[in-house]
Amino acid sequence: MMKTIISNATIVNNGESHVGSLLVSEGRIERIAIGGEIEPQDGCQVVDATGMYLLPGVIDDHVHFREPGMTAKADMHTESMAAAAGGVTSVLDMPNVVPQTTTVQNWRERMEMAKGRMHVNYAFFLGATNNNLDEILAMPSEQYPGVKLFMGSSTGNMLVDRREMLEGLFARSPKLIMSHCEDTARINANMASAREKYGDDPDITHHAEIRDGEACWQSSALAAELAKASGARLHIAHISTERELSLLGGNITGEACVAHLLYTDQDYARLRGCIKCNPSIKSDTDRQALRRALTDGRITCIGTDHAPHLLSEKQGGACKAVSGMPMVQFSLVSMLEMVDDGVLSMERLVQLMCHNPATLFGIQERGFIRESMMADLVLVRREESPYCITSTDVLSKCGWSPREGDAMHWRVMSTWVNGQRVWDGRKVDEDVHGEPLAFA
Repeated sequence: MMKTIISNATIVNNGESHVGSLLVSEGRIERIAIGGEIEPQDGCQVVDATGMYLLPGVIDDHVHFREPGMTAKADMHTESMAAAAGGVTSVLDMPNVVPQTTTVQNWRERMEMAKGRMHVNYAFFLGATNNNLDEILAMPSEQYPGVKLFMGSSTGNMLVDRREMLEGLFARSPKLIMSHCEDTARINANMASAREKYGDDPDITHHAEIRDGEACWQSSALAAELAKASGARLHIAHISTERELSLLGGNITGEACVAHLLYTDQDYARLRGCIKCNPSIKSDTDRQALRRALTDGRITCIGTDHAPHLLSEKQGGACKAVSGMPMVQFSLVSMLEMVDDGVLSMERLVQLMCHNPATLFGIQERGFIRESMMADLVLVRREESPYCITSTDVLSKCGWSPREGDAMHWRVMSTWVNGQRVWDGRKVDEDVHGEPLAFA
């Protein structure tokens, strides 16, 4: 494996930014020289990073790469290419595929599918059901990130709604529980009311009324109650309301997703079903509260809930248009634009997208720029003139992004996975593959 020197970059790590150089050898960070340069060695590739920022590779704690069972819209190969192009070097994939990842055997089969096909590092959650606690207890804890619990109606028969199962899971889970929280009964009642008022397929602008803040609060509050009573570690996924932020602290952490930080319910009129997701995008008041929570310590991680669908599936209203959007390729540059806007600092961005996911899930040897750790790195640059994202930029199999047409200033110039450059600013090296993540 070729040695690489990244020279004269602004290295952002552990809450600090310093100009320096870095040597990568045998897939690891061999040496960091803050304030200095590293003498090139024979056969060593040198990357001049003057004027650029070197960050740890982003760890996205929430993706849906759709394989197996839904590969018409996405698969491990295409979505991991999109991740690499976006500076994401590790992903934690969700269990609501076909068949669902709710048994040890199904989990093993997905791990086999990923070998030699994922261009970033990977791990798969085990999903909870109303009757699979024995499977969860049988999983080797060092091989998977946690248990995904769906306490909402968007995931069909993965909804866990039996109180005894919920209590048993929180009492006995050996791993962090990551929950999707929306109250099914309230959503169903809201949908029935909306259909009476607006017809069988209410306009997309009513999505946030149907999947409203109260539905999120009732479910998240129940999850928090169970976590406090049991002492289990709870990570509430894609928090979308200001009120839910009050639940966070101690053994309860929260994830903010890029879409909820970018958009408000006023954007449905412009972007229609392209930004329909569950939980719904809500008010500007909620968005501003989520943005503040990025810097005051309440939000722990930024994820994407990357969930590709074909554009044809996104047509229709609040009932017919499917929920979910591709975001992994443009999550880092989107957050860097928020750095420019003063929403958060570059150092805090790295904390939320790199350091904290590694620490929260116990991911070994990744998430930081430290000597001897795996060389998962991303080099970014701010352009003097903005550019527009187009459909030809999109590497996700679905072929579209809600960010198309948006003016951006930041670019991902290079991405390294385990010391190998997988993205050079123009294309993905499809011969570079990620590895399974290991967990404490």
